[in-house]
Amino acid sequence: MNFPWRIPLILAVTTFIHYLDRNALAIALPLIANEYHWTEKEIGLYGEYVLGAFYLSFGVSQILLSGVVERWNIKAGLALSIGGFSVVTMLFYPFGDSLLMLTLLRLLLGAAESLHMPMNSAIVARTFPPTQRGRANSIYLGGILLSLMFGPLCMSMLIQAVGWRLSFAILGLTGLMVALPLVVWGIPSFPPAKRNMPTPLKLPLSFWLYTAAGSANAFCVFGMLNWLPSYLSRARGIPFEGLSLPLFAVFASGVGGILLWAWIGDRAQRRLEWAIAGLTVAGICVSLTALPISTLLTLLLLTLGVFFQSSYNAQEFATLQERYPSCSAGAVTGLYNGLSVLIGGVGGSLLPGLILAITGSFQNAILSIAGGAFLVAGLLLLFSHSQKV
Repeated sequence: MNFPWRIPLILAVTTFIHYLDRNALAIALPLIANEYHWTEKEIGLYGEYVLGAFYLSFGVSQILLSGVVERWNIKAGLALSIGGFSVVTMLFYPFGDSLLMLTLLRLLLGAAESLHMPMNSAIVARTFPPTQRGRANSIYLGGILLSLMFGPLCMSMLIQAVGWRLSFAILGLTGLMVALPLVVWGIPSFPPAKRNMPTPLKLPLSFWLYTAAGSANAFCVFGMLNWLPSYLSRARGIPFEGLSLPLFAVFASGVGGILLWAWIGDRAQRRLEWAIAGLTVAGICVSLTALPISTLLTLLLLTLGVFFQSSYNAQEFATLQERYPSCSAGAVTGLYNGLSVLIGGVGGSLLPGLILAITGSFQNAILSIAGGAFLVAGLLLLFSHSQKV
């Protein structure tokens, strides 16, 4: 049977642009810190507010709106999200001139982007059977990792050419001119969901265990995304203009990883076992960066860590989609992802930043991410056990 693989490819393009907009500030943060003469402790203090604001509004909005929009119009909700975050990104150009405005704009950006991933999940659940969903999800999730690979390269070149504020305006315009038309012309309409998602109090314990694992995983992912550029620049002495290649290498491993783990998960239908093993190895790799080793070896360990951490991302939404009806996939994904990002995304911004603000050590901040990886593996073991009881 032929499946419309163009749909996850279109979603991959929109997700690629989504993550460019989301991570642009983290990439520009070392330059912003230099512009305002922030110390390491000030980067930790101010960075935790600016970076964490996004995940706060992103998580809350996702929880509140995903089910409503799924019952209203999935395609329109996706288009509204893309148009919203593109416009907000453009607003950084005229208004992003103070810590307060940067924080407010990040709050708006999080709210605008909140519907994107739940609607992606709803579209895949309505288009593909369970045996194909791991690969379909991995295609649009690959857009995230491609953005992480090429984003630093593109953004650093763009920032050096036109400045970080004008770079944001160009990013927003790209979303309006590329991502939005693709959705309007290339994504079919789906009937509104007629069933409501089960109320949170009626969801089983296994859902909350999985959400706890997702929160710990989000802490690892967003902690690395938010703080790796500054860690490499300030702790490892890599100049801003030299960040693009190391960041490309680290996140390139995740692209191959997510596709490989998704293929294995679909074929073996043993998603949890691969994710548990992968997160354990990822935690070990990040922990080893604390040793007195060279920058090159540190980059190698981080690259391996991202590769093995992607074993969870490849199975994340497919595991949910297997356990709930396709008509509620968007709402369930919104609740799960909203809580995960609210807890783990905010935590991945605040906790490393707090550790940095207290100790002045980027290495200590990065080590907290290793602890998060081990926590994911442990929670997934509990979740796996709960499925067998």
